Amino acid sequence: MKERFLVSFKEALQIEDREIAPEDVFRDYEEWDSLGRLSLIAALDEEFNLQIEDKEFEKLVTVGDILTTVENTAAK
Repeated sequence: MKERFLVSFKEALQIEDREIAPEDVFRDYEEWDSLGRLSLIAALDEEFNLQIEDKEFEKLVTVGDILTTVENTAAK
């Protein structure tokens, strides 16, 4: 699941030239903007059937936080 998530994450933000680490603060990526946010939320919905509320999304800080949310949702 982690690899599938990372592929979706990189595709949503159009990241091609670097590795993504769980401890990375995703809002610090130069690719992060309002379109990237919408693309990521759409990718999470499409790929993992995860509908995330804006309030919940705002609490997420790192790539690992998003991954944990995906894994916890999949475990239910």
